Amino acid sequence: MFLRLAEQHRQFVQDLVMNLQALATVLERQGYLASCYTCGGQMNSASFMVSLADNHLIRFLVSDYGITWTEMRDDRELMKLEGAEAISQLQELANLVKYKVKPSDYRPAVISESFH
Repeated sequence: MFLRLAEQHRQFVQDLVMNLQALATVLERQGYLASCYTCGGQMNSASFMVSLADNHLIRFLVSDYGITWTEMRDDRELMKLEGAEAISQLQELANLVKYKVKPSDYRPAVISESFH
């Protein structure tokens, strides 16, 4: 049972890495600065990054050890999510492609600075 679960997890990570590579390619074609780097040929980890606006960066890391989404603005971490929440957040980026939002038209949500 556990060997089967381990194999399913490896396949899931590989699928996620392939989707990140495709997302980076499409975002680049739409004019965003985007990249997706993998380690080795086994597709078991990737580092995906996209710049959405001036000083607004999304970094998504995936490996056998975990999945994280980090959103930064002006070199400050705004949000860090892990696991399923991190994967769900990718839909926001997919919507940029789906609705053909150009970098010049992208308007990030305003984050409240009231929590210090």
